[in-house]
Amino acid sequence: MAKSLKGEKCLTDSLFFDSDCISAFLWVEKEWILTQMYMGRIVIPKPVYDELSYPRVAHLKARVDKMLENGEAQVETIGGDTKEYRQYVQLTVGMEEGRAVIGKGEAAAIVLARNRDGVVASNNLRDVCFYVKEYGMRHITTGDILVEAFQNGVITQEQGNSIWKSMLARRRKIGAGSFTDYLLRKYY
Repeated sequence: MAKSLKGEKCLTDSLFFDSDCISAFLWVEKEWILTQMYMGRIVIPKPVYDELSYPRVAHLKARVDKMLENGEAQVETIGGDTKEYRQYVQLTVGMEEGRAVIGKGEAAAIVLARNRDGVVASNNLRDVCFYVKEYGMRHITTGDILVEAFQNGVITQEQGNSIWKSMLARRRKIGAGSFTDYLLRKYY
């Protein structure tokens, strides 16, 4: 069964971000929340980094590059002809019958987190939930990160609502109409 981070702290485990989760923070220039809470444990899988390199989102890549330069995050690759690579191909090409093909970023986050005992950071529940449950992995969303930031005094509820509103304005799918709604629905 999948482990939720509800009520559970990620004190030492790396967080393997897919594009949608890291982008939620990058679009609103709030990646400082991630670096303050998870310094040195932020992992950007190479396929996610590549997605952030597309010309239309080059400004997001520049923000990630700054995190990399400051040692706040790292890019991890999946080596060829490895167990990780075979799992990655299965998820992205759909080699197993009855399994949905998922995006490269989500697949890389799942494979790396699974094999390196980390946490999948994704808002794309449709693509990741099945695999998170099947593999007994831990999973966190943008909303969960903001709640943890609130609980740890990194942000106030007012700041959370402002950040949430900005993320929604950037068309981020984060699960509720406001931070307060998410907080009440998920955690209280």
